[in-house]
This record gives sequence, C-alpha cells and structure tokens, in this order.
Amino acid sequence: QLQASGGGLVQAGDSLRLSCTASRRTSSNNAMGWFRQAPGKEREFVGAVSWNGRSTRYADSVEGRFTISRGYAENTMYLQMNSLKPEDTAVYYCATARGSSVVTTTTSYQYWGQGTLVTVSS
Repeated sequence: QLQASGGGLVQAGDSLRLSCTASRRTSSNNAMGWFRQAPGKEREFVGAVSWNGRSTRYADSVEGRFTISRGYAENTMYLQMNSLKPEDTAVYYCATARGSSVVTTTTSYQYWGQGTLVTVSS
C-alpha cells in the first residue's frame, strides 16, 4: 500500500529526493512520516507531515537539511534531503500514521513501505 523510491549512492554534501506513493484509502486523512534504520541500529524517526501538509516535524539530526512535503493529487509524500552526511546512510521507510496529526513514534504508524536504501559516501 506504500511504495518508497529514490534511494541511491551519493557523496557527502549531495542532495537526494525520496518519494512515497500511498493508496488514497490509507493516506488522504492521515499524517505520514519517514523513518530510517542504519545497520545494527533501531529504526528512528526522521520527519513527519500532517494530513493537510500544514504541519511538519523533524528529528534534530536532520532539521534544516531535510524537508517533507505532500502531493495530494498523487497521494505522494516527498523527502528532500540536502547536505547529506555519511551518518544519514540507512534504509528509509515511509509510513502512514493512525491519525491526522504529526507523530514521531513507530507505534503511531499503521502502514509501512518496503524501504529504500540511501548510502552517503565520505
């Protein structure tokens, strides 16, 4: 029900944009978010956007570098990642929240995409 794409191998300082396409049934009235999981680490919150796109929240580690947006006609969410660092290397997952407001915990999300790998070389 969610499909994440756009990952790849980039160098430190480069930019990358991830996309997440969801079915209208699972996304139109729900907040959506991005999480990431690096090897050997737990899945962590990256950022989220409210159902209407008016509210966003970011992890401290990406604040000012990453931007989330929604495209309602396409039921798509984007993650624009700028000034990438090697520590941003992870599998990135998109997810649909249970409610309409921005939330940051994994348990607040009910549908998950399959993940897309982002690798940032130094």
